[in-house]
Amino acid sequence: MPEKPEVITVVNTLKPKLIGKTILSSEVYWDNIIEYPSVSEFKEKIKNQKISNITTRGKWIVFHLKDYYLLIHLRMEGKFFFRTKKDDKNKHEHVFFNLDDNTQLRFADVRKFGKIHLIKKDKIDEIGPLKELGLEYFDKRLTNKYLKEKLSKKTIPIKTALLDQSIVAGIGNIYDDEILFMSRINPYKKANTISLKECNSIIDNTRIVLEKAIEKGGSTIKSYTSAEGVHGLFQEELLVHTKKICPNCGKDIKKEKINGRGTYYCPKCQS
Repeated sequence: MPEKPEVITVVNTLKPKLIGKTILSSEVYWDNIIEYPSVSEFKEKIKNQKISNITTRGKWIVFHLKDYYLLIHLRMEGKFFFRTKKDDKNKHEHVFFNLDDNTQLRFADVRKFGKIHLIKKDKIDEIGPLKELGLEYFDKRLTNKYLKEKLSKKTIPIKTALLDQSIVAGIGNIYDDEILFMSRINPYKKANTISLKECNSIIDNTRIVLEKAIEKGGSTIKSYTSAEGVHGLFQEELLVHTKKICPNCGKDIKKEKINGRGTYYCPKCQS
């Protein structure tokens, strides 16, 4: 599943091709991808909306339109393709945005888990998924006291807590493993027992890991690539996720499931 670095990589590939262009109309071939508003409203409201910017919030891609924010979550395998109207429709291409330069931006998703919202700009803090998100990894308000307070009532493993997007937005399974390994914290440790010192370590290593992953274009894991023809290189930098031997002590890396999520850790370095 794409995490913050992959989402930023997607945005960086889209911005040069889309900023300044206008969405004339849309075509929806899988209604369930449009989560808000109704499909008929979506198709009507998105007409003639100019794209002024594209940013991210957590794992969401945010298209800044004239009157709306277009929010797209890639989920497991969502991708964007640029095509023309003459190009045949692939069976996995579910939403088409017809642009004013006679090209199409197509949203494809093999698993059909992706989600799209179109929200009026003045309602973005009242409606939709962004209002539920926690701080971004780079936010100066992300301090050890903030994190300690958020974790204080959670008896779940820290591995699971860091995946909670209402605490820190954008951390997913791959980078969760890397952050905890670099912080030398066992993924099973209860979130409410994490110390202020450990919170500092988590925050510092979150910023290190995500910044480096962004620099490398994210990670290409299994079938996921961020966009057509774009492959991340950070998987070559991974220290523990998908690895067999610990780079620090040489012991075997353990792979176990914590609350259903595949988790890699070193039982010695993260005792």
